[in-house]
Amino acid sequence: MPNIGAMLKQAITRLARREVRVQVQATKKASTQYRRHIAALRRQVTALERQLAILKRRGTSAPAATGDVPQKIRFVAKGLKSQRSRLGLSAADFGRLVGVSAQSIYNWEQGHAMPRAGQLAVLAARRGIGKREAVKLLEQSVGTKKRRAADGKRKP
Repeated sequence: MPNIGAMLKQAITRLARREVRVQVQATKKASTQYRRHIAALRRQVTALERQLAILKRRGTSAPAATGDVPQKIRFVAKGLKSQRSRLGLSAADFGRLVGVSAQSIYNWEQGHAMPRAGQLAVLAARRGIGKREAVKLLEQSVGTKKRRAADGKRKP
């Protein structure tokens, strides 16, 4: 008859090995998934570094990570005309407000010409102002022109 202690030891060893195998198998599976994920991230970082190097060689900067991508400003002649009438300004006054001539304003409103990028930026900045603010800005621009004219007339 076999020794009961030896049989008990064999049974415990067999059960312990099985339990360890189950636990280790889950850990191995998770470890394999992590390694795959890390390898994919490394490939992605390498590709991004290559793109960055290409952009640096070209002399252009990469767009900001925050998503500050410059938006294209849309120009509609009808919108410009309605904004000018909403503010109650003449074409000459609105031109002074934007920094262009009255003829440019007429041409833009009629669709005969399009404002340049810098002028579009100024138009977009002035888009949300009200009547009071427009008058205030016009008074400031007239005041600075009068000062410049007076400075030019003085003799030392």
